[in-house]
Amino acid sequence: MSADLIHALEQLEKEKGIDKEILIEAIEAALISAYKRNFGSSQNVRVAVDRDSGEFKVYALKKVTSEPKDDSSDISVEDAKKVNAELEEDDVVEVEVTPRKFGRIAAQTAKQVVVQRIREAERGIIFDEFSNKEGEIVTGIVQRTERKNVIIDLGKAEAILAPAEQVPGEEYKFNDRIKTYIIEVKKTTKGPQIMVSRTHPGLIKRLFELEVPEIYEGIVELKSISREPGSRTKIAVHSRDDNVDPVGACVGQKGTRVQAIVDELRGEKIDIINWSSDPKEYISSSLSPAKVIRVDVNEEEKSAKVTVPDFQLSLAIGKEGQNARLAAKLTGWKIDIKSESQLRADIEQQFFNIDSVYNEDLEEDIPQDVVEDVVEDVVEDVVENTEQESFEEDIEENYVEEDMDEDII
Repeated sequence: MSADLIHALEQLEKEKGIDKEILIEAIEAALISAYKRNFGSSQNVRVAVDRDSGEFKVYALKKVTSEPKDDSSDISVEDAKKVNAELEEDDVVEVEVTPRKFGRIAAQTAKQVVVQRIREAERGIIFDEFSNKEGEIVTGIVQRTERKNVIIDLGKAEAILAPAEQVPGEEYKFNDRIKTYIIEVKKTTKGPQIMVSRTHPGLIKRLFELEVPEIYEGIVELKSISREPGSRTKIAVHSRDDNVDPVGACVGQKGTRVQAIVDELRGEKIDIINWSSDPKEYISSSLSPAKVIRVDVNEEEKSAKVTVPDFQLSLAIGKEGQNARLAAKLTGWKIDIKSESQLRADIEQQFFNIDSVYNEDLEEDIPQDVVEDVVEDVVEDVVENTEQESFEEDIEENYVEEDMDEDII
């Protein structure tokens, strides 16, 4: 034990970030174990390592008594006073018992304990580092596959990408560099277990924070995310600055910002829409790229009926209902989508299932062609977002009672 040891511990502290004091305490504990094992001692001992020189000394803890019964645990008052003249009976004194030769076995025992403590300290440091990164993105290199789990090298530690967190259709090849989202860090006997994901919506949020300075700085807020990993994602953004276009900021010049994210997600499509506090506007935007003609909302049930042009019905619904499903997740509203012709048919069936209208003032039926013209005009108003209540009032008061009478007269 010498100054070289202290120098070596200082190097470990710099390289691995392990406190030198922790290592010295580990050495002291190891030397106690080695001393008892190799010298068959059961007495209480303390090992002290000099923090500057690296020299060590072994002290036995003995009780001062007038009639010693056990040499390993007792010491006479006379012998104790040779160590310290102020000691009295029943005091505890430390007596140096450092052996002249500690032996190779003792050194090996000390080494094993020290190595173990170093490993434990390293694991603790790694756990603290990555536990603080939960909910963050890390970049790693694919190392291998174990029981469908993909093992990713993060530098100081390995992360596990479980099958449930893998994107359907993605291939993870050896040495591929990928970004993942840390969802959980656990302490285990084998060290920290880091669980990562490629499917979590948080991955999208963090990627946009990396690529879009306005989001990172808080100027543009990412309000909501709905995602079907590997296929399509919708995000709703809002700007706190009227001079900043949130969608334009996320897309970037010539689409460079969003394209970088699409590339990282290996081709996953991303729809970026404007968030709105008005449910009608928000729901209408959420069905992008489809154009919406009309939105009727039910605040109590948080449901909406949406009308789109006939030729865009399939676009609004999406393949296997994906676009409508993502829009519903994004907004939190239940969305029922119909085409314009379906809406017209429903309105006509509900309000205009008539052959003729009898006018009491004229004491005769109004001609069928006049009724059909009125129906067409009012349906057009409804399709163009006139509320149902005003529609009913129009048909009763304006068209039937006033306009029709004037036309017939």
